Amino acid sequence: MSLAANPASLALLVLTLAVSLAGLYANPRIIEANLFRPARLRRGRDWHTTVTSGFIHGDVPHLAFNMITFFFFGLPLERHIGTVPFVILYAIGLLASHAGTFVKHRDNPAYASLGASGAISAVLFAFIVYFPTYSIFILPLPVPIPAPLFAVAYVVYSWYSARRAAGRINHDAHLWGALSGLVFVAVTDPGAWQRLFAMLG
Repeated sequence: MSLAANPASLALLVLTLAVSLAGLYANPRIIEANLFRPARLRRGRDWHTTVTSGFIHGDVPHLAFNMITFFFFGLPLERHIGTVPFVILYAIGLLASHAGTFVKHRDNPAYASLGASGAISAVLFAFIVYFPTYSIFILPLPVPIPAPLFAVAYVVYSWYSARRAAGRINHDAHLWGALSGLVFVAVTDPGAWQRLFAMLG
């Protein structure tokens, strides 16, 4: 794998791992200071958390799940669409997911969330438009998982978890991120959707 072909995705991967692990094991105040709290944002406070909350995670399983997903789908997507479009896609996914969360939870002062789920969902679903037949191997499963099936399972899990309001993980972000990824491809490369529909038809 050429580092030159993946500068943004590798930088995001390393930065998210470093900041998340620092918050989990070295200084928990990193996490507390960067939680996304819609009620505080509504009062004009903590605007930085719309970005910084995407680089922190509440536990190792959450971090590992997001980073494994990003590794399998983010790195090849950057090579395919280019670094600048990839960075724009990632940013749109992160901000769109926070916009949806803000609308839903802006009157709830107790609500706080973290994680890169919205941005990674945008990457995952944009990837599927380009590579609908792609499959990945995840140990210990003995068979490859088709990317569209992985994405559907990702959204179903997120929807179910959002209803249970589990932890500080912003499960609604998965849904908003997924939608923003699909829209991004439709706007920037409508031919990709045309090729997908032709393949399905």
